[in-house]
Amino acid sequence: MSNRFTDALFQLVHSLEKSEKRHFKLYIKRSSANEDLKIIRLFDALDKLPEYDEKLLLKKLPDIQKPQLANIKTHLYKQLLGSLRLLKATENIDLQLSEHLDHARVLYNKGLKLQSLKILERAKEIARANQKFNFLAQVISLEKKIETLHITRSSTEKTAILAEEAQEISSHIDRVTRLSNLALLLYRWFVLNGHARNPEDEQALKKYLKEYLPTDQNAVDGFYERLYLYQSYNWYAFIKQDFLMYYRYGQKWIDLYNEHPEMKEVETGHYIKGMHNLLNAHFDLRNFKQFEITLKQFEEFSKTPIATHHDNFRTHTFIYINGAKINQHLMQGTFKEGLALVPEIEEKLEEYALFVDQHRILVFNYKIATLHFGNGDFEKAIDYLQRIINGPLDMRIDLQCYARLLHMLAHYEMGNFELMESLSKSVFRFMARMKNITVIEEEMLKFLRHSFGISPRELKPELEKFLNKIKHLEKNPYETRAFAYLDIISWTESKVYQKPMQEIVYGKYLQSKHRR
Repeated sequence: MSNRFTDALFQLVHSLEKSEKRHFKLYIKRSSANEDLKIIRLFDALDKLPEYDEKLLLKKLPDIQKPQLANIKTHLYKQLLGSLRLLKATENIDLQLSEHLDHARVLYNKGLKLQSLKILERAKEIARANQKFNFLAQVISLEKKIETLHITRSSTEKTAILAEEAQEISSHIDRVTRLSNLALLLYRWFVLNGHARNPEDEQALKKYLKEYLPTDQNAVDGFYERLYLYQSYNWYAFIKQDFLMYYRYGQKWIDLYNEHPEMKEVETGHYIKGMHNLLNAHFDLRNFKQFEITLKQFEEFSKTPIATHHDNFRTHTFIYINGAKINQHLMQGTFKEGLALVPEIEEKLEEYALFVDQHRILVFNYKIATLHFGNGDFEKAIDYLQRIINGPLDMRIDLQCYARLLHMLAHYEMGNFELMESLSKSVFRFMARMKNITVIEEEMLKFLRHSFGISPRELKPELEKFLNKIKHLEKNPYETRAFAYLDIISWTESKVYQKPMQEIVYGKYLQSKHRR
């Protein structure tokens, strides 16, 4: 997937829908006297190519020489953006507001100051209604410039209000900036490292909070301030694996949208992410009933015009809903049924390759490998784990480590004992180098190394001892990460009780559901 889309213009052309392509052709015909035949031919040629190949492209366009190609591509790129801006202006609040500001500047530069101020007033109303305070700051800046440089017959009261508005918005933007920075840095920390591994990691997270949280949290108000505050605590709790706190702030995140339903259309991406995190919290807490309710709500939302309107939204609802469905099968032990989802997921990932980031692919590969492992398809599990092990090492160190552990367990299950010693040493070295090894992983590696040379009769007491050790670690906050990514307890129980792993997990699901 990563080699298919190596050219920015090629990416843009292949991201277009039929209606957008049709609009572009009409836009070119209207805006160009000679119909820009070269860029139209270049557009058609790129549209038909399955992947970017400059040599093949030049063969298809014999009247375009290689030195000309770069300039024609740049021209086509700008024309495509112009066409899309025109087509999407009425569908996007940010584009509408930018258009208002552009018109106000044009009128001001023409000397029509009062007309400019009138448009700015209208822009302020729209910005306030949609809580676009960053844009509001630009509008007020232009208003202040006009009021300062010209006599506009505005009252002195209005200019005082303008100054007060500017100060209030400046304070608001400062809080939003600090909180959004905090949410972003915590998310970045998770993508790079995964969950907190030790007290040092927790101290680093607390430092982020202290540095970026506003000193007066009582002043935090408005949709965006609360959104980024809830996101920050949500990520903080998730990284710490305080799943109850993770759930609380995930619910606050969604409740905020329920208080301001109009913001689902304005900030759809954040709503989709919030639903994803809330589902993850229910999964981590094994809130089976709430998980089902939230998943149903998310699926219903995914069919609405808001969710289907934008490429990003369609892609992300698909990714998060299918990730949640796999999680549901993982916690119920219905691994075989979960694997029935895989062909469609992989087909859609291929279709959405332009929009799906490497992190999502990494997570899907791990989840699918886990389904295969739980279903006893160890060779298939190894195939998916190899994609992670042989991939880039610049994200999700935790998944990189657990992929190697699961890979080793799959070989153990297949009886490839001649590989186990070298694999266990390799896994230990990798996890130690990544500072990602805890007591549970040490115990796993120790047990596996010890179990190579003992008879089946001697193995059962050793498995029971190992099970007893790891069960005692289940409540340790720095060990829960291992159980979240690798259900080593259920795997060990399947060996002790000589039952398939899916039967063990399904039994736990039924017991837990009955208790609740």
